[in-house]
Amino acid sequence: MHKMFSRGALFATAAATLLLTGCATEDEVKKAQSTADQALTTAQSAQQTATGAQQAAQAAQQSADQANSAVNALSDEVHRKHKGQRG
Repeated sequence: MHKMFSRGALFATAAATLLLTGCATEDEVKKAQSTADQALTTAQSAQQTATGAQQAAQAAQQSADQANSAVNALSDEVHRKHKGQRG
């Protein structure tokens, strides 16, 4: 009997607390939505920045690869000429 009263009192207290504090006001909901919208805008902007950075990195890699190919070609040419002078 004591357990049942304790559970009932606990449930009643919890229910009263939820009723008093569980409902957000319209202003709170609007503020939460505004904050979520700002977060979404910031995330989209960050995604665009990251995409731009990735494209720049890919272009830099391509330039580095081209430069490396040019150096290798020049090195091969120098070796061939040097080898030809020896022979």
